[in-house]
Amino acid sequence: MDKVCTSAAEAVAGIPSGATVAVGGFGLSGIPAVLIDALLAAGVDDLEAVSNNAGVDDWGLGILLGARRLRRIVASYVGENKEFARQYLAGELEVELTPQGTLAERLRAGGSGIAAFYTRTGVGTQVADGGLPWKYAADGSVAVASPPKPVETFDGLGHVLEHAIAADFGLVRAWKGDRHGNLVFRKSARNFNPLVAMSGRVTIAEVEELVPPGELDPDEIHTPGAYVHHVVPLTPAQAADKRIEKRTTSTATKESV
Repeated sequence: MDKVCTSAAEAVAGIPSGATVAVGGFGLSGIPAVLIDALLAAGVDDLEAVSNNAGVDDWGLGILLGARRLRRIVASYVGENKEFARQYLAGELEVELTPQGTLAERLRAGGSGIAAFYTRTGVGTQVADGGLPWKYAADGSVAVASPPKPVETFDGLGHVLEHAIAADFGLVRAWKGDRHGNLVFRKSARNFNPLVAMSGRVTIAEVEELVPPGELDPDEIHTPGAYVHHVVPLTPAQAADKRIEKRTTSTATKESV
């Protein structure tokens, strides 16, 4: 089955306002920036985003935030984005903070047909007990708080129940992909992408290099095409456009030269 779309705009055309969209990436590494741009251009709003974080103010999910297209975010990290923090504290955005490993497992479970699972992470904290501020009111009070979650004891230890995430759509970026939707991720850009691909009921992948079916070694494939519905091949310029969240350099010394 040929899953290649002619453009990112074509690939995201079926995403409606109000949808839940899981987005791959970690910081700015491996984010589906071209698909996010297309989603912005499509004009959809009232979206719930599921992602490790929300990019930065002018890149990644940050551009959807800046355009007020997101009503809710499920994430594990909220730093590096001033507009994210401003909207959250002003009561304009609902935020469900989730421990990073728990978020990864919720996405994986959603793609594996597992409704929920128990984990030690969060036991004895507001993650399990409830009361985390999901949304503030304009006066700074808590308008929506996280509910308490069931806690059970296994082998003498408490475990909290976490529900899986099955998003309406998953957006990912891969290093290589074929026309059948088989994907290979490269190094740190692998991060949340395979899990997001599993979570999406409809998954769209932008690929830096499109190869013919059969060229990918089956042992190298990270996400089988069964999870992927649309493939968008990037131009060389799009593939090369990879932002660095924080550039750190040092002055060379005689000993290091």
